[in-house]
Amino acid sequence: MPTAAVSAFRALHESGCFVIPNPWDVGSARYLAHAGFRALATTSAGFAFSLGKPDSVEAVPLAAALAHFRDMAAATPLPVNADFQNGYADDPEGVAANVTACIATGVAGLSIEDGTGKSGAPIYERELAIERIRAARAAIDASGSGVVLTARCEAYLVRHPDAARLVPDRLAAYAGAGADCLYAPGLPDLETVSAIVRLVAPRPVNVLVSGPVPGFTVPRLTELGVRRVSIGGALARVAWGAVGRAVAELASQGTFGGFAQGMPFAELTKIFSGG
Repeated sequence: MPTAAVSAFRALHESGCFVIPNPWDVGSARYLAHAGFRALATTSAGFAFSLGKPDSVEAVPLAAALAHFRDMAAATPLPVNADFQNGYADDPEGVAANVTACIATGVAGLSIEDGTGKSGAPIYERELAIERIRAARAAIDASGSGVVLTARCEAYLVRHPDAARLVPDRLAAYAGAGADCLYAPGLPDLETVSAIVRLVAPRPVNVLVSGPVPGFTVPRLTELGVRRVSIGGALARVAWGAVGRAVAELASQGTFGGFAQGMPFAELTKIFSGG
């Protein structure tokens, strides 16, 4: 039986466009909820960096990822989408088992990538990639949870030389395999975004915007029919950027100008006290 969070998350994908920002810990999740966003998504990169590790399946074990999802789902009443990377398994059976464990953390959605994390073969072979999405779909259906399944094609992100052909082919195939939402990080321009939206319609499309890209604004993406806009590890990198600049000044000059942009204690205390 779908929870209230799952039902709310599904409803968000039915019309319009919503921004789903990516917190990396409980504090950032609560801050984003306070800011008025209607759903949240985890970021494997942001979480890994908070642990002092690189963004990879090998660096952050499955148990740690599941514990993180549980914390994030409990942090606010908002629906949370889990960045589940490659499902922590290569074979469809392993993906299904791990998806079942992911659902048990209380998330309202999860994404499965076709990226392998291996330099020699950065994306799974086509038929295996499709079977992995079918397996995730079957696990969700068996759970009765109604959790939203997002299928990701990583071809642009890994700079695959044939990305322009692979992405539309795979996203259409993943829709046919039961994905609720389609996602290809790194779409190069608005024309490509529009083509993907038309290709998989009426399935919703998620677009990643992790930096200032000409023309990529929420109003314009909404006009093109995009349903969901995520920002990946961008906010975590912004936070680390502020830390890095302040630390560089302190270490090199012994001055404290970098602290000037810090949020006041009183404001943070008010927010985290429920104010």
